[in-house]
Amino acid sequence: MKFLLTSAGIKNNSIRNALVDLLGKPIAESSALCIPTALLPFPGGPAMAYRFISGATANPLCELGWKSLGVLELTALPSIQAEYWIAAVREADALLVSGGDVFYLGRWMRESGLADLLPSLRQTVYVGVSAGSMVTAPIFGETYDDPNRPFVIDKGLGLVDFALLPHVDHPAHPESSMARVARMAAEVPAPTYAIDDQTAIKVVDGAIEVVSEGHWRLFTR
Repeated sequence: MKFLLTSAGIKNNSIRNALVDLLGKPIAESSALCIPTALLPFPGGPAMAYRFISGATANPLCELGWKSLGVLELTALPSIQAEYWIAAVREADALLVSGGDVFYLGRWMRESGLADLLPSLRQTVYVGVSAGSMVTAPIFGETYDDPNRPFVIDKGLGLVDFALLPHVDHPAHPESSMARVARMAAEVPAPTYAIDDQTAIKVVDGAIEVVSEGHWRLFTR
């Protein structure tokens, strides 16, 4: 599997070019499945999921001009014959995973069976936004956008070898100032990339490339 892990979607040409490179063809010739699951446990979650799917958010992903776009809702998968949804996942060129509640997303990645399938998808591009990126790590930390709440660490999916902290220095995310992120990263027992909304992490066969028109920092223990 190939990864493009973003803070806020395809926010600039550098990140868009990285996506096209991973796909190996234009977006207009590529198929995608969007995964809105992480948005559902919030107040207004269904409306938030609709905005993500319809491309009406500030995090460009579903509206990029895909040849085809479908919805993969993880909470529904246990009630569907596995061969049906697995075939749809295998046929997709990209999986577009929204931000939201990373704990809820991790739970349903596992309970749906998707987490077990992902490592076998050698050519599929996993595109994450915020929590959708964080969940791929071996471990992640979360404050739920509140600088006064404790930093909670949990086990991720272990699809990549590093952790990720998004939205660095974003005015709407006071918990993600670089100074605070540095303190949080010190608690994470893995190399940790702190990235702003103009940055993404590209991973192919374990090789990591930072794609950025903004700022970022790698914290190592």
